[in-house]
Amino acid sequence: MNLRTSMAVLTLLAAPALAFADDMKMDTSKDGGAADKAFMDSMQMMTMNMDMKPTGHPDQDFVSMMLPHHQGADDMAKIELQYGRDPMLRRLATDIIKAQNKEIAMMKGWQAKNAK
Repeated sequence: MNLRTSMAVLTLLAAPALAFADDMKMDTSKDGGAADKAFMDSMQMMTMNMDMKPTGHPDQDFVSMMLPHHQGADDMAKIELQYGRDPMLRRLATDIIKAQNKEIAMMKGWQAKNAK
């Protein structure tokens, strides 16, 4: 897959989250309002941090965009642990945190060895 195609795919994946975050009007007075706000804040941060100008180096661009994507998953999983009550989803959130942190460390290591 070439860089343009990769960028298009990532843009298409991020677009619904950005649109949802921009269009979602939440009533934070209801139960879950704090969780709703935390989820939306994490989505906006992830989308903002994924917005980068391609460098022409697909590996570097992949890592630069995937790091905030994985951090966003980690942040959302932590919100689930803070506010969620379903035992299966809490286990899933714990597994997501472990997996994402392992992959974040791997990508940061790659960046450190391959900085341009």
